[in-house]
Amino acid sequence: MSKPSPDVYEQGKGMDAHNQVMREIRSRKEASYDPHEPTRVWLDEDNTPGGVKRSLTIILNTGGCRWARAGGCTMCGYVAESVDGGSVSHEALMDQIDVCLEHEDENADEPAELIKIYTSGSFLDEREVGAETRRAIAETFADRDRIVLESLPDFVDREKIGDFTGHGIDTDIAIGLETATDRVRHDCVNKYFDFADFEDACAEAATADAEADDAEAGIKAYLLMKPPFLTESEAVEDMISSIERCADVEGCHTVSMNPCNVQRYTMVDELYFNDGYRPPWLWSVAHVLEETADVDAIVVSDPVGHGSDRGPHNCTECDDLVQKAIKDFDLRQDPSVFEQVSCECELTWETVMERERSFNQPLTR
Repeated sequence: MSKPSPDVYEQGKGMDAHNQVMREIRSRKEASYDPHEPTRVWLDEDNTPGGVKRSLTIILNTGGCRWARAGGCTMCGYVAESVDGGSVSHEALMDQIDVCLEHEDENADEPAELIKIYTSGSFLDEREVGAETRRAIAETFADRDRIVLESLPDFVDREKIGDFTGHGIDTDIAIGLETATDRVRHDCVNKYFDFADFEDACAEAATADAEADDAEAGIKAYLLMKPPFLTESEAVEDMISSIERCADVEGCHTVSMNPCNVQRYTMVDELYFNDGYRPPWLWSVAHVLEETADVDAIVVSDPVGHGSDRGPHNCTECDDLVQKAIKDFDLRQDPSVFEQVSCECELTWETVMERERSFNQPLTR
């Protein structure tokens, strides 16, 4: 990829030391990608304020997250899959949408009710997705029930949301908040904004919701389970607190807990190969979901890479069973599902929770 460097917009944000290390790590990537092909596309089911819906998830291949090109988040390697050069044309982005619709036609009996669009950056950042493309995508999916769009809080704007609610589509903005604790977000994740900025984005979405005649607008908060430099117990405590704080913010109706996985071209990857990081236990994910089941929000989790050394895992024997319970909870929001799974390794997890300290983490692999 071209040498990562911050735009004027990113100057002075985040931790200089983190950004310098991250830019050096990201510069090692050599692969290139076709701007006419999406990064990924798949079909699934998701829990929404309107109930469980069939979903089509699209990861557009853009010029990449502008914050990642400045250095960016310690755990995020998605910019390494972005098109080199920093921008993708309107025509190429719409070609990607066509590829995704063809995938849906070939693999689904009927159109998905829910569309989820990610860019591994900010869909509402017009450097990644221009206004012309944003409006064309809104028109393309005007016949669907609901759409989720990824963005940093900086770019959340009622008029941009209105491009979608104006077509009668219930619109959710997915914000990678990572944690409600500013110190953890700044020092461990290297994200520059504060919780107050997230609250402002929720207020902006609430205003768009009030202005929409036939559609709803809201926020879906994405939280990172176990950023680097936290012990397992610290990560669990911070996640429970973060979910509770997000659920109390007006306009935030869903919280998605994303257990950290080890991605290439990241600081977490460097720590992992130097025995300085272990992805979270799936028992931790289950525990958090149990503890927050009564908050006033939908709380879900989708552990990516579960059961692998680089993804959230237990002992390998019970990983699939716990993952299945987590998926069941996502759809039904019933914490009793976790009473049906057990394993001897749960005792090891409890020992880690009790004894792991910052100076000796990770206590296990």
